[in-house]
Amino acid sequence: MRVLPPGARALILCAVLAACACAAPAVVDSGTPWPAVALLCLLCVGCELTGSRRRPGSRVPEGTGAFFPVVPAAVFLLSPAAAALVALPGGFAAAVVQRPVRVRRTWHAAQQANAAWAAGQVYRLLDGPATLGGAGPGAGYRVADFPYAVLPAGAAAVAFCLVLTALDGGILATAEHRPAATAWRGLPGRSLAPYCVHGLAGLMTAVMWRSPYGVPAALLVLLPMYISSRGFAQYTRERTAHQATIRALVQAVDIKDRYTRGHSERVGQASAMIARELGMPDERMEVVRIAGILHDVGKLGVPTRLLRKNGPLTPEERRVIELHPEYGHEMVRGIGFLGEARSAILHHHERVDGSGYPYGLAGEQIPEPARVVAVADAFDAMTSTRSYSRARPVPVALAELERCAGTHFDPAMVRALVDAIGRHGWHPVVTSDDDVQVAAPRSGAPAPARGAGGGA
Repeated sequence: MRVLPPGARALILCAVLAACACAAPAVVDSGTPWPAVALLCLLCVGCELTGSRRRPGSRVPEGTGAFFPVVPAAVFLLSPAAAALVALPGGFAAAVVQRPVRVRRTWHAAQQANAAWAAGQVYRLLDGPATLGGAGPGAGYRVADFPYAVLPAGAAAVAFCLVLTALDGGILATAEHRPAATAWRGLPGRSLAPYCVHGLAGLMTAVMWRSPYGVPAALLVLLPMYISSRGFAQYTRERTAHQATIRALVQAVDIKDRYTRGHSERVGQASAMIARELGMPDERMEVVRIAGILHDVGKLGVPTRLLRKNGPLTPEERRVIELHPEYGHEMVRGIGFLGEARSAILHHHERVDGSGYPYGLAGEQIPEPARVVAVADAFDAMTSTRSYSRARPVPVALAELERCAGTHFDPAMVRALVDAIGRHGWHPVVTSDDDVQVAAPRSGAPAPARGAGGGA
């Protein structure tokens, strides 16, 4: 706990206390169906442990072993307090690969319990138990009321997702000091569909649990969902491996060129802002962000003495440095998951008037991701301190980009960056340079400035 900022410690403590308050009524309630609670707890723990089992040399990312249909089934079958109690052991058993392990396990358990309790309250508020079917008092077995049973179950799944993502965003904002405007961005959108699917599987499990076939039939419903969740966990592990590959390449460039340390991440951030402003879909925006992060990977093939040289470069030295886009393209040619990002690495120094390098492409001949990265690269180069220049204020850098729009840069990309920064400000996540300009959202246009900006 000592390594966490005070805000993060306070948030974790509040979440733990709230989880205890949510689950406590089930402990003292004489009507709690303990056999069902115990079986669901065992299912949660078992699925977490088998889903997060490690192979030698492998690293399992946090959360990939979670098997959420068991928790929604508890939400639909039990009281909110009992559902919170069921969620606790699974949270404690979740895969954790970063320290502090105990704190992270406690945090995951508290998240799950709070989300299960909130989902249970929503489910009962919408009279979900009445639609579930099962044995009624003196009325025999009742069939589940479809499709009406889907509405309260879906609302409960949404509530579960929103509570978890709210807590996730809160811990990102307090523990990693991310701006509040970006800590929650994209979390609900990425999580909502999977939680709704798991919620539907939990509803089917609960219906079969209440049916004459009982618990064995409910377990048969869980089996295919468990297999599919293992497949998704494998996909997540592969994605994590891809991100580790990207980080390793970026760190190698940063070590070699100390003057641009942090530059790659900031270019990726600015590229994503441009892509989002242009309305690109999430998958394409991620491609552009990765292209921005890896755009200078070819500098690994450039002599270090040239990258660290103080003062102007000779024409011969500049020609050597200008080979880095081709070096970078060759380095990542065999990395299949990069896709279109490879073209941005190769062409991010092309200019729309055809005066760039390495091939002198012009206008629409330059791939769109490369035109995005070119603007982001120039913007960060101007707003960061280098060996040959001091950082310019953000408005001055934006004015310079606008002055060069139509010759060096695609005007649409420049306008997208200007609009994005005007609306959200410029708050670089990585600020490893000695001096990086930060700007708040603005309403006015920047003042004109002289000089051309851009990365080497």
